Amino acid sequence: MTEFESGLPSIRQLQSFIQNKKEVEIKLLTQDQDIMVGKMLWQDQNCVCLQNQDQQSVLIWWQSIAYIKLKL
Repeated sequence: MTEFESGLPSIRQLQSFIQNKKEVEIKLLTQDQDIMVGKMLWQDQNCVCLQNQDQQSVLIWWQSIAYIKLKL
């Protein structure tokens, strides 16, 4: 992402995950296919901050994300 456009549907959906404190699953583009689970705290044009199940905040760069979805 080069510019943060809050009017985009994808950005609005991520903002709703943050506002509603929904638990999400983030799949990373790594060789071991990591999946991280937690609540998104915030997002900007470079990364997203995920609070994992151990209450630790983890910064994840957009370039490393395959997908973000609600945890069911």
